Amino acid sequence: MRNVAERNVAVKSRTTVLVRSGYGAAGAASVPGLATDVPTAVLPPVSMPPLSTPPMSVPPMSVPSASMLEPVRPVLPARPAHPPTIPAPAPAPAHRPLFVDAPGLNRAGPGDRWSQAWGAPTPSAAPPAALPAGGEPQAPELTARDVELVRGSLAAVTPVADRATAHFFALLFLRHPELRSFFPAAMDVHRDRLFRTLLAVVRELDQPAALRATLTDLGRGHRRHGALAAHYVAVEECLVRTLVRYAGSRWDAEAEPAWRRAYRMIATTMIEAAEQDARTSPPWWQGEIVRHERRTRDVAVITVRPDQAYPFRAGQFTALETPWWPRVWRHYSFAAAPRPDGLLSFHVKAVPAGWVSNALVHRAAPGDVLRLGPAAGSMTVDHTAGADLLCLGGGTGIAPVRALVEEVAGHGMPGRRVEVFYGARRSEELYELDGLRELARRHPWLTVRPVVSGGAPGHGLPTGELPEVVGRFGPWVGRAAVLSGPPAMVRRGVGVLLRAGVPAELIRHDLVGDLASG
Repeated sequence: MRNVAERNVAVKSRTTVLVRSGYGAAGAASVPGLATDVPTAVLPPVSMPPLSTPPMSVPPMSVPSASMLEPVRPVLPARPAHPPTIPAPAPAPAHRPLFVDAPGLNRAGPGDRWSQAWGAPTPSAAPPAALPAGGEPQAPELTARDVELVRGSLAAVTPVADRATAHFFALLFLRHPELRSFFPAAMDVHRDRLFRTLLAVVRELDQPAALRATLTDLGRGHRRHGALAAHYVAVEECLVRTLVRYAGSRWDAEAEPAWRRAYRMIATTMIEAAEQDARTSPPWWQGEIVRHERRTRDVAVITVRPDQAYPFRAGQFTALETPWWPRVWRHYSFAAAPRPDGLLSFHVKAVPAGWVSNALVHRAAPGDVLRLGPAAGSMTVDHTAGADLLCLGGGTGIAPVRALVEEVAGHGMPGRRVEVFYGARRSEELYELDGLRELARRHPWLTVRPVVSGGAPGHGLPTGELPEVVGRFGPWVGRAAVLSGPPAMVRRGVGVLLRAGVPAELIRHDLVGDLASG
């Protein structure tokens, strides 16, 4: 028994040392095998009351009477003889536009009072007509060999385009940090747009008319960023250094002078276009939102009053910048032909993770001021030709199609027929269908065919992908055609129209969806 008791005492003592905690407990450092290098805090001494302190006196508890235990019955108010009167809501204050007497009320440009709202740099002077020292006064002529070398080296860069464009901008901002403020904080879209623009320009190097039109739009558009002639020289050097790094074996003693000649031709054309545009137009316009209509959960029709005359044609598009995302521009087509009151209309769909589109659909309201670049794009109609017109509009791509229909109606071309195919995934997404049908009722030369790609047949609308449905209604020999909508739809639609007999030179489109996403 004695041995058992001693053993129990020993076990109890060891357990007490390891488990006991609180004031006076052994710390980890005092227990063998649990020493640690982490210093422990020293607690201040705790003053305890002396044991002789008398206990607190507690008053005796009173026993409740029977009446106190009875439930309390609430006193209900008397029922009113008549229902209460609900006051009518106060009427919303009428929106008074800022730009009442446009055009000419608030001229946009260097020093205008609205440009400071974005914190973006403004051009200090109109760009000179030619490149500065080291440049050539006239655009150099390109040979067929130059075009071949430029296309070959750019094709070699295409598989690593992401790394190449990231290297280009890193080099540009490292050597010219003053240019960083010209660009948005997030550069993903801008890097992708740079390479797509290079591809488009290089593709047209042997098509002088198309190339000049593209470069003219680019030169005019660069004015809104504050681009000057000296900046083109900085871009040239960084572009050449990037090609040296990423073009691999396609970069040699012939490729560099060919690229320099091509780039200086491009830069000279853009600078000349910017200088010509500066004589008659500001680098940007201010536009006040005067109407904001939600057509679907994620589509809004926005009406804008520019602060001065804004020249454009139906079928074109512009770049919009919001005050919530400075230096982030997105492209949107005009949804109405030019109007006597000067108002502009846009259809905007909020896309996932789209900064500008979500701001315009879910945040913008009458009274907000946007910034607009110049009109651009070649998806216009020749009203002197008189050929019948075939229009494909998918989703918000119906916006420029409606503008073109309005412009045709305004010109009153006798004998011209216009057929519009309007596509969406579901019938409820055809938000502009009623307006198009109203136009068709007023103009017998117009036919509107809605198409849905989702849902079961039997609702009275043709079903299927828009390009394939258009192909089933063909052939379309001798028609002029315009296409607007998601890039995949436009590309597929071009192939369908070519097979249906539409000549390539009569097909017009602007892949605005590539630029406007977000």
